Amino acid sequence: MSLNTNADVASPNVGELSRSDQPGPTDWTAYSSAYDLLSMHNPAYKALMQDFAAFLATIETPRRVYDIGGGTGNYTEIAARACPESEIHLVEPDAAMIRSARTKLSAHGNINFHNLALEDVKGTDTCDLVVCVHALYAMPEQVQRLDDLHRLLRPGGYLYLIDLGRRMDVADWRKYLFSELRKKHGLAGALRIFWQGREVAKQNKAICEAQKSGAYWTHTPGELASATSNAGFEVISQKTVYRGYSDLLVCRAK
Repeated sequence: MSLNTNADVASPNVGELSRSDQPGPTDWTAYSSAYDLLSMHNPAYKALMQDFAAFLATIETPRRVYDIGGGTGNYTEIAARACPESEIHLVEPDAAMIRSARTKLSAHGNINFHNLALEDVKGTDTCDLVVCVHALYAMPEQVQRLDDLHRLLRPGGYLYLIDLGRRMDVADWRKYLFSELRKKHGLAGALRIFWQGREVAKQNKAICEAQKSGAYWTHTPGELASATSNAGFEVISQKTVYRGYSDLLVCRAK
């Protein structure tokens, strides 16, 4: 596969199912500074990563893997550990996110980093597995982006897709996370971690506002499954995850 090496950044507009011409307000660069801090303390997020690791154990080792919108590289890291002989590509449009990923994943020699938006990745039919976690909803033109994901996969290749579909309830997440942190770290520890991760809360509010305004895509499980099927995928399994906010689909390219 050939890659366009331009560091173009996708403007996170809405997709075909709920269109807007205005960019979303989330500051992904600011988000990157504290993203991993709260993720490592979030049981719901840890459960998602455990699901992905379990999925990898059920399939033939992929020769080539793409993590699209891979952020700071949490899913790339799982793939690199499980598949040390595979060629793995992390594609992320935000420069700060990908810098964090490079630092975190420096020990793995089988990872390639691409500061690109999905639509700028060139090539067809060469991947065995494409991973896209909590990224599609913030991309421009989701229906076209699903076509792009399909374009990257060989026939029979897997798409592992998790997408935030329901509106982010910041108060609900704050209550949940604080309760979990307090159980493990006590009141003082919970307050300290919340303070250190305050940028995440700020950006989650921005995500919620973008969802409300129509700048980010919200969808039901059925709408996501339909859009994915229309893009040429067979949906093998689907479930609601992340405390009901997101959908997990395992698909194969037809």
